[in-house]
Amino acid sequence: MTEPSTPDEAARRAELAQNLAAVRARIERACAGAGRDPNEVTLVVVTKTHPARDVRLLADLGVRNVAENRDQEAARKAAECHDAPLTWHFVGQLQTNKVRSVTEYADVVHSLDRTRLVAALSGAAQRRGRDLDCLLQIALDKESGEGGGRGGATPADVRELGAAVVAAPGLRLAGVMTVAPLSGPYAGDPRAAFERLMEISRSLRTVDPGANMVSAGMSSDLEEAVAAGATHVRVGSAVLGVRPALR
Repeated sequence: MTEPSTPDEAARRAELAQNLAAVRARIERACAGAGRDPNEVTLVVVTKTHPARDVRLLADLGVRNVAENRDQEAARKAAECHDAPLTWHFVGQLQTNKVRSVTEYADVVHSLDRTRLVAALSGAAQRRGRDLDCLLQIALDKESGEGGGRGGATPADVRELGAAVVAAPGLRLAGVMTVAPLSGPYAGDPRAAFERLMEISRSLRTVDPGANMVSAGMSSDLEEAVAAGATHVRVGSAVLGVRPALR
């Protein structure tokens, strides 16, 4: 364990430990209400805009899964924390010109939403000799034709996209991901949105039975995600506090 080197760092460690305990307690209560084992739910801490020293403190506190949504920031922090026992998740909208960089550090990509990206990720993963876990990002608002600028595949495209991942060397089809939509029939109803995601997950498992990861729920709606059956929740501000402004 790394000892804090300054009073400020010791205070930050204590703050993170308190926040982590509160989030883990929320997960445990949600699992109890749903009749689930808390060990079925993995906490992924989203560290975007927070410094690498926070990532190291989280690792010392037992966090093993961290996420970023901007490649430039993620690549830098992953390099600074290369010796920490962490699994790195990329959760942001991914462009094909970033896949080479992302495959250097990411273990799991949550935002695969089109076949062109499948080909680009596969090529980059093969060149690096890596096997990359991939989640299909689902835009539930697109199901009703109300999707906005947020990334994600339509539910109707899931099976075809999943089959493309299964056939792509260097990639493993891990499951599905969504963000509770701001428009469409599920707007304001995260529980219903996540239950729809579970239906899509079951459909995807007819393509690959091992694609059983369901990434859903954030600081404001992790309880609804756990109740619906999520295996991974992505929590940022509830652990790390208000995000610093981007520079």
